[in-house]
Amino acid sequence: MDRFFKLKENGTTVRTEIMAGLTTFMTMAYILAVNPNILSAFGSGATGMDWTAVFLATAIAAGVMTIAMGLFVNFPVALAPGMGLNAYFATVILASQGQFTYQMGLTAVFISGLIFIVLTVTKVRQLLLVAVPDSLKHAITVGIGLFIAIIGVKNSGLLTVAVEAGKDIPAHKYTDVLSFETVFHIGSMKDPSVLLCIIGLALISILMVLRVRGAILFGILLTTLVGVFMHNPDGSPMVNFANLTSVKTTWVPDMSKLAFAHFDFAGIMHAGIISVIATFTFVEMFDTFGTLVGTANRAGFMKNKEEGNKKVGKAMMVDAVGVSAGALVGTSTVTAFVESSAGVAEGGRTGLTAVTTGVCFLLALFLAPIAALIPGPATAAALIIVGVLMMQAVREIDFQDLVYGIPAFLIVALMPFTYNIANGISFGIVSYVLLATVAKLGGKGQYKVHWLMWLLAVLVVARYMFVGGE
Repeated sequence: MDRFFKLKENGTTVRTEIMAGLTTFMTMAYILAVNPNILSAFGSGATGMDWTAVFLATAIAAGVMTIAMGLFVNFPVALAPGMGLNAYFATVILASQGQFTYQMGLTAVFISGLIFIVLTVTKVRQLLLVAVPDSLKHAITVGIGLFIAIIGVKNSGLLTVAVEAGKDIPAHKYTDVLSFETVFHIGSMKDPSVLLCIIGLALISILMVLRVRGAILFGILLTTLVGVFMHNPDGSPMVNFANLTSVKTTWVPDMSKLAFAHFDFAGIMHAGIISVIATFTFVEMFDTFGTLVGTANRAGFMKNKEEGNKKVGKAMMVDAVGVSAGALVGTSTVTAFVESSAGVAEGGRTGLTAVTTGVCFLLALFLAPIAALIPGPATAAALIIVGVLMMQAVREIDFQDLVYGIPAFLIVALMPFTYNIANGISFGIVSYVLLATVAKLGGKGQYKVHWLMWLLAVLVVARYMFVGGE
């Protein structure tokens, strides 16, 4: 084991690596409950996806690809279905009102994974990362954080929308500014769902302030415990113990529920499929890059830049394979998790950390009934906190320089306000190309517009002109 993982060379031990792996698992295990809830539209099956099938897919994809990262790259990074992209996946399906199915969504994710593999092999992926300014990359992270948070407050009932879905009234039709107050309302504090979400938000926040490892997971569990003593307005228990013995969530994994080959390649000609594939590809690209480089820096691998870049390059290949592999078993985009830095902080330096985390995810396959007990409000509270964590990237955005500040703001604002990640990224790219070009023509030569940014801007404009904004 020492020879395979090069433990002594990296100044670590088996015990340290295993403890680091357990720490990483504890900090990201919440995805086992959150991902099935989101992709099945909070357990209602509104997206057409089965809760148990998504749970199994989440555990298997996270376990297998995290172990692969440890064995083939010897890198202490764990992978799992990513937050933000899973929310985007679900909202696209729900917003389409049946026109865009989850099978089409999985097909889009699978194709984006193939694109990643090609981009990684040809090293174009690294070129794209150079093309987009850092401020815009950080803005994407912040925007997704707000997008996740608004999903949390909306699904818990903490935020209510007065206008019915499909009957939205354009903002310019309102006669005065005060009319906007009729669009969004804070939920009723008498609603058990709202109350439980607030309790969960408080519990997770307190645990995080106290720097408790696995604060999000423990917070979800404590919130669920509180929910045992609460009931929905219709009198039904908020935590349904029938799930412990139901056929839907058996203690022995029912692999027949996995969505193997549930693809719809015929449906990829759907009007919005190109935009969906592009969004999955674009967002995941920056998310992975930031996570891998940040973790490599934290672990000290980037001190030798050549060796560090080589390791990150290999990690990108595992990540690319993981995207398509996740779609094969029935889950949204699998990506490197920033929570991996928790394991690195505990001393994890090799792939043994990742292998330990991966094994924990595979063992979690037998815990589906427990995960099914977790009520929607507890998951919603976790989403809001994840939004807080992603919001921290805002300090890296240069708002003083409006050439970067305006595009960054458009990315951050339009993602949650239009309920669409692609809209934010699209407006950010086009506005940056425009402003940077004008500034350069005005004699400010410090702004550079990579040729790939021009290409992306043209594609974005063409998309909105010929396909529309949906």
